[in-house]
Amino acid sequence: MSQFMANWNQTMVTEFLFSVFPPLYEGGLLFFILLLCVYAFIISGNLVIFVAVQLDMALHTPMYFFISVLSFLEIWYTTTTIPKMLSSLVSEKKTISLAGCLMQMYFFHSLGITEGCVLTAMSIDRYIAICYPLRYPTIMTSRLCVQLTAGSCFCGFLLVLPEIAWIATLPFCGSNKIHQIFCDFTPVLSLACTDTSLVVIVDAIHAVEILASFLVIALSYVRIIMVILGMPSAEGRHKAFSTCAAHLAVFLLFFGSVAVMYLRFSATYSVFWDTVIAVTFVILAPFLNPIIYSLRNKEMKDAIGRLFHQKRDGRAQK
Repeated sequence: MSQFMANWNQTMVTEFLFSVFPPLYEGGLLFFILLLCVYAFIISGNLVIFVAVQLDMALHTPMYFFISVLSFLEIWYTTTTIPKMLSSLVSEKKTISLAGCLMQMYFFHSLGITEGCVLTAMSIDRYIAICYPLRYPTIMTSRLCVQLTAGSCFCGFLLVLPEIAWIATLPFCGSNKIHQIFCDFTPVLSLACTDTSLVVIVDAIHAVEILASFLVIALSYVRIIMVILGMPSAEGRHKAFSTCAAHLAVFLLFFGSVAVMYLRFSATYSVFWDTVIAVTFVILAPFLNPIIYSLRNKEMKDAIGRLFHQKRDGRAQK
């Protein structure tokens, strides 16, 4: 009881301070310019891919449908964190309200889980396309693609809700410094002035989510590689590998960094390495995705070229 009263008498935290961002004139301005350029590229690159898939009839296939969904999600996934990072780099007050922190955690993790589910759906699509090519058009219908996307969004936005609701009930007092570039479960829970042993359950939920998606994708690609290696023609093998290479690269980049961050359980890293890992899946992966999907894919490059060619023709006619 005395411990409860002691906690109650402490000043309750209503906002958190991001402690990892440098002051404006000690590197903050440089990081701001670099991050602003990266964010602009992420938004424009993913937007171009999304628009190209929607407008080009040649890309109206399940594979490109999922790529467009992933690009759309990437825009919002980065928007949940990067604008706040930019403001923290140039502002003297590098804080976020408790409600804002909870909202950022919810949408960041919801969109992240949704992306993981979409990547899983993409691996299933490639598995059916390569292992069962004759049945592919009848299995991967547009209706099934929409259902898989809706299911991914449902899982993403539902699974995180109980965790956020639980964290919202916790009292925060004492230190309000978050040693991370955005609001995340572990840094925020470490500031709660009450028992947070339920975090083990949170870790277990994250582990199941990540491992389930990883297992489905890994098994799909083991089977895909076996089928590709059994193809008689070198041209057929090259074409099959090229259609899967981009997705496999995105999968390894996204799930690799996420696994290092969220499958560590009791292991701890320094603030520096925590920040590096976070930058990898919060900034680097979304930055590389448009490059991987456009430069590694001839059909996508051709569609983007046609999109800009039509815009130039339209301006010339005016």
